[in-house]
Amino acid sequence: MNIFSSNPSEQPKNIGLVDSFSRSVSYLRVSLTDQCNLRCFYCTPKPLEDKLDAGELLSYEELLEVIKVAAGLGIKKVRLTGGEPLVRRDVTGFIGELARLDGIEEVRITTNGMLLADKIAELYESGIRKLNISLDTLKPGRFREITGVDGFTRVWRGIEQSLDREFAAIKLNVVAMNGINDDEFIDFARLSLEKPLQVRFIEFMPMGDDSNWRQDYYIMSADIMARIERELGGLTPVGGGRFDGPAKTYRLPGAAGTVGFISPISDHFCARCNRLRLTAEGRLRSCLLTDRETDLKTIIRSGGTAADIRAALIATIKNKPEGHKLSGSEIKNCHGRMSRIGG
Repeated sequence: MNIFSSNPSEQPKNIGLVDSFSRSVSYLRVSLTDQCNLRCFYCTPKPLEDKLDAGELLSYEELLEVIKVAAGLGIKKVRLTGGEPLVRRDVTGFIGELARLDGIEEVRITTNGMLLADKIAELYESGIRKLNISLDTLKPGRFREITGVDGFTRVWRGIEQSLDREFAAIKLNVVAMNGINDDEFIDFARLSLEKPLQVRFIEFMPMGDDSNWRQDYYIMSADIMARIERELGGLTPVGGGRFDGPAKTYRLPGAAGTVGFISPISDHFCARCNRLRLTAEGRLRSCLLTDRETDLKTIIRSGGTAADIRAALIATIKNKPEGHKLSGSEIKNCHGRMSRIGG
């Protein structure tokens, strides 16, 4: 199926995606697969057999078709997630094609780092210049307890090899969990003193019917900041770049890198949210924490045109909610599988 006209004059002009609350949406997160080579207790608690068949995923051709339409509407940044995106076959070839699409100015990837050392050269050559690496502990034994896999050494080797290349940004995403890894917050922050990393602490939030989220695991970003400042000195705010996300970023005195905080519960950033999600099942989702989805895969596979995809994108953005309800005493779970929605 070729949903794009060969006549450039017939291509719709970039009109921009603006929701009902006047937020301009320019960022698409794409979950390439629900599969992962880790079994983090808070993300994928179901058995390994509970997975999507290959035919249930959008093909690379279908993904490129969708993203080309989205770029024509004003999407400029794409982040590839999962599951673990690097487990999908020929992913770097797909990234290379994606990076060449007109209108797409930046392609990023979020990975757990298990395959990073093997893929680092291909990722760089494909056009990736900014990496997000998920890492919740610096202790090999605890890594195994959290993820179910003895893989800390592999992940750390991937981080070191990333630092040897000229990536514009390397971010470590740390899900902050009271009683699980809170005794390591200072050690993580210290990494930014010597290495050009952005260490980002993410508030643990409820996600999915089968999530292992608990209220007593939750710790506010403000509390983490206070601990770091007591031990390592004051945190000075650092301005963000054009395509930077919701993290509030700071620098410790004399540090080579930075420390960031993502606070979806204590200080949510809904008012400036600029993102749309495409799940591993081919469903458009305007908010991580809202269950309303648009079945884009069915539209494509039933013969939908570029105009149909365009209309689905616009309708999804128009239905984007003003915000979520994860705050104060209203912290509640939401539906969906994080491994399919995309981290």
